[in-house]
Amino acid sequence: MSESLLQTASPTTPLRSKQTERDAFRILAILPRGEAIRNFVYTGALDELDHDGEVSVLSVLPNKELEQLLRSRYGKVFEFDNAPDAWVVRFIREILDVAHGRYLWSEAAKERWRIRNEEAAARGKWLNRSVKKLLAYPFSGTSGIQKLADLERASSRWFRSDSYVKLLQETKPSLVFNASHVHSQVAIQAIQAAQWLNIPSATFLFSWDNLTSQGRIIPPYDYYFAWNSQIRDDLLKIYPTIKRGSVFVTGTPQFDFHFRPEFYWTREEFCRRVGADPKRPIVLYSTGMPNHMPGEEVIVESIADILAGLTEFGRPQLLLRVYPKDQTTRWRDLEQRRPDILMPKIPWEPAFQTPKPDDAYLLTNTLKHSELGLNVASTVSLELCMFDKPVINIGFDPPGFKPPTSFERFYSFDHYRPVVESGGVEVARTPESLKNMIVQCLANPQVRSAQRRALLNQMFGDTLDGMSSRRVAEQLMRLAAVKRS
Repeated sequence: MSESLLQTASPTTPLRSKQTERDAFRILAILPRGEAIRNFVYTGALDELDHDGEVSVLSVLPNKELEQLLRSRYGKVFEFDNAPDAWVVRFIREILDVAHGRYLWSEAAKERWRIRNEEAAARGKWLNRSVKKLLAYPFSGTSGIQKLADLERASSRWFRSDSYVKLLQETKPSLVFNASHVHSQVAIQAIQAAQWLNIPSATFLFSWDNLTSQGRIIPPYDYYFAWNSQIRDDLLKIYPTIKRGSVFVTGTPQFDFHFRPEFYWTREEFCRRVGADPKRPIVLYSTGMPNHMPGEEVIVESIADILAGLTEFGRPQLLLRVYPKDQTTRWRDLEQRRPDILMPKIPWEPAFQTPKPDDAYLLTNTLKHSELGLNVASTVSLELCMFDKPVINIGFDPPGFKPPTSFERFYSFDHYRPVVESGGVEVARTPESLKNMIVQCLANPQVRSAQRRALLNQMFGDTLDGMSSRRVAEQLMRLAAVKRS
């Protein structure tokens, strides 16, 4: 990680002049995962807040360099106390999670339910799973879920730990902000402590699929930040006690880098860094989670074989962006056998799954300089559309593999179905159709451009401007200032 990248990973223009100590607000920012560091530290969101008030940080500390970065920027930096919750609290949360899945019953929730049934049977824990489902069923309606959620809140308070109470009494924040709701397991006790002390809490809804594919939000918050209006509406529908005025649509900071020209490289510079020929087209394949998408190696090699025969397009190059959280060795054989497949190292710190600042540059320029992108139902599809690049989604299972969830099934999930229905992406349902789609996309990359623009406009409105981190910071500032006043 270069020092220059750390220095440039923050905005250059403050919101306004530094407040006096008498007027300054205090915010405790909780960073429970490395990606939260990317979204709110590298983008400069917390720096903006610290310029106008005082920011303390409760964070994972993936390595010494990132720890030094946090300590150099913010007044007080604390590491999580990983003391476990009482077993009774954990058990109630498990039942709540099962009940919530049955209450939600989205396409992703159905699939999650099926997989967990199969995993329990395979591990000899069928009875354990059955008991949890039996206990959860009576609570799987709207009122039942709320009663179970209230029980979880009460039990959490009965068996509470006071370690974070003392931290909050020391830092005296006017607002506590959890930068990733879905990675909140380590943050629950800190958020609860804020609530016991009547300190307002806010959270950022981490991803576009989490509400319809993951468990219940624990604990509840006073305020929520959402990518777009659809996520806001999903939140209000799933959690009817949340008030509409408590949810703010800001866009997501993780895309800000794509719209900041200072992160752009020339094509020559990008190709030099990844070992590509700038004169030949680049086709990007971004991989998925190995446990969800086994056998992608077979698909990737088949794409490389297809590209090798497309001499009419100047022998396109296949660039493989391996899912940064993939710690398996499944790509090693392909890397050794197929030097024609470019596999640049993705600059992430394995601890707490933390992107390094360098990856903001690498991902942005990978999208910018690719002529075509392929993946299995990935967020990268949206990012490719942001650069108006054709997208092909893989909708068939790898030959010889039986994934836990059929690849085609992903395209019926609530969050991804609108992407397919928009026409902004294509789905290759068979291996035979894949080659034709690749040829068509390389020959006519603008064919679905209007659909891509319409998809982005529908999903994000005017938030794709590199300023989502600032919008979050401005709203957090207002919320913190209200409490202080």
